[in-house]
Amino acid sequence: MSTQLRTLTPEPTTLSDETLRDFRADFRGSVIGPLDSEYEQACVVQNGAFRREPGLVLRCHGTADVVDAVELARRSRLLVAVRGGGHSVAGHSSCAGGLLIDLSGMRAVSVDPRRGVVRAQGGATWGDVDRESQLFGLAVPGGIVSTTGVGGLTLGGGIGWLHRAYGLTCDNLRAVELVTADGRVVHADDEHYPELMWGLRGGGGNFGIVTAFEFDAHPLGPTVMDSTVIYDAGDADALFRRWRDWADTVPDEVTTRALFWTMPADPTLPPELHDRDVLILAALYAGDVESGQRVLDPIARFGTPVADLSGPTPYRLAQSSFDVFFPRGELLSYWKSIYLDELTDDAVELVLRRAMRRPHPWTMVHLPLLGGAMKRVDAEDTAFGDRHADYMLSVDGNWFDPSDSERVTEWVRDTVAEAAALPAAAGTYLNFSGDTEVDDSMRRAAFGTNLRRLTRLKTEYDPDNLFRSNSNIPPE
Repeated sequence: MSTQLRTLTPEPTTLSDETLRDFRADFRGSVIGPLDSEYEQACVVQNGAFRREPGLVLRCHGTADVVDAVELARRSRLLVAVRGGGHSVAGHSSCAGGLLIDLSGMRAVSVDPRRGVVRAQGGATWGDVDRESQLFGLAVPGGIVSTTGVGGLTLGGGIGWLHRAYGLTCDNLRAVELVTADGRVVHADDEHYPELMWGLRGGGGNFGIVTAFEFDAHPLGPTVMDSTVIYDAGDADALFRRWRDWADTVPDEVTTRALFWTMPADPTLPPELHDRDVLILAALYAGDVESGQRVLDPIARFGTPVADLSGPTPYRLAQSSFDVFFPRGELLSYWKSIYLDELTDDAVELVLRRAMRRPHPWTMVHLPLLGGAMKRVDAEDTAFGDRHADYMLSVDGNWFDPSDSERVTEWVRDTVAEAAALPAAAGTYLNFSGDTEVDDSMRRAAFGTNLRRLTRLKTEYDPDNLFRSNSNIPPE
């Protein structure tokens, strides 16, 4: 049966049976259409608000498969989305009616402990990376959810548990293997294709499909000091300020965050936590456990905790402890973020007021402390842009019932718009944006003066904008 697919023009195209037979002859992966048994599962992505139905899914098993997929898309000018871990908040991990190039069959990770280097295929998740690297007592700065894909997080920057100690994920990227829009395979590092490497460190998936990443890894684990202290939100006014004052003094080994949330009525949780509005103060110390215990000890003494889960923790467990907050495919999400130069009293008051009026129990107000190693990289050194802010306010609208979509989305937008009026407001993190279409103002807020250079790079590597299902930078 022939397959109709959306293209880069208003008119769809049809791939004949003969075309698909010829394509399957060399393709090692899976060619999945709407009538195949694997199709329903292939449509699942992290953000349930974007459960789209591609016209065709190509689940690649190697770089040659990715080349074949790109050439098929280029010849027919198909609408393309690329999926690694499928965690794009903005729904860029899929496309309705188009061609989905799925890298989930490419999850191999290898470690060179002597060089301190980790290599991960383009479909690997951070759980995959941590599993292999921790065998050798090594860690690569990743995110805070283990099912997040390596690709999207790295190319968009990479804020997580280690950015203060070792920099953003993209700062630790040393080399890539990439398939360009014209089907070439490029091996890039700081000596070969240095301008491309610059763009890949924060410029998103605009320049090609990365089939392998090579990272610098750091000695850490297998046990770290992790602090997760849960307070009743009714006491948040004083507690949040105490956390702010403490966070402003911590060494670079500490990454910490504050989260306003409502605990679910989960049978694995103590009954006293069920449906309770809470302030979660969490931190990880990237160093020896004894020093970490001493440095993180104050968090549990800001007040009287409802629960204190702090203690020496396997690094892999610390990396996956937030997974429960984000059930795959079930949660509908719309997020927006804004950087804050500092957490002023005005900002604290805004956060507390909005957090106490969250429109849904699963909606989260999340403030990670930035700074440290990530701040010591100049804005022009990577595509990621300016890093002078000390905090990020991420307003994470999450819900389950589609009837709540408009209400929660409007609340998120209103909250960030109010925050944007603060004197401390500065820029945005596109990995934490739920806006499918990125406009010029968002691009400028994210990339600043780097945008012109990124536009030239996009024009060089993808002049027809084949790779547009991303935080897109249109070519000239």
